[in-house]
Amino acid sequence: MRLKLMVAIVLGLLSSQEALARKKTKIKLTEPVVTPVPAPVPENLLDLDLSNGGHVVIQLRPDKAPQSVARIKLLARRGFYNGLIFHRVIEGFMAQGGDPKGDGSGGSELPDLPAEFNDMPHVRGTMSMARAADPNSANSQFFIMLMPNLGLDTHYSPVGRVISGMDAVDAIAVGEPPADPTKIVRAWIEGEDTTPPPAPVEAAAP
Repeated sequence: MRLKLMVAIVLGLLSSQEALARKKTKIKLTEPVVTPVPAPVPENLLDLDLSNGGHVVIQLRPDKAPQSVARIKLLARRGFYNGLIFHRVIEGFMAQGGDPKGDGSGGSELPDLPAEFNDMPHVRGTMSMARAADPNSANSQFFIMLMPNLGLDTHYSPVGRVISGMDAVDAIAVGEPPADPTKIVRAWIEGEDTTPPPAPVEAAAP
């Protein structure tokens, strides 16, 4: 009787271990595949010099949003972003800029872009294209996330992420618009630095 009981216990333990092994295997098989982030290359690095004294480097992702990234590169080459302000900055949320009118209603003379929703999450440091109610209305404006907000995923088109200078992004003046807005002094693509440097500031007369 004892032998039968011991055999039953052993068989039960073996069955439990097999079931647990199968469960672990199933969990392993259903884990999401994480796509590796490509190594930064100069032609996909957007550099921003800010009026708060900070320098920001954003790794652009043409593999995720090719048309939006191409637009940002084109405008940066033209010097379009130089001198523009961050006109809408919400503490704990995001900092928005790229509007020549400085009030959120403007853009470049180029056609609006189609939505390029992708699997990049809106985490801290993500740069995404701003738009109006129409999903296909992004043009030149962008925003940088100050804190994660995954509710924006699949509603806006992420184009990259800050890889250096997030402290400068955190220091962008808050407001809608800010009383003393932070400006983009100069924006350029690291591997395609063709924009002229900003004009020297003349010293005030004594």
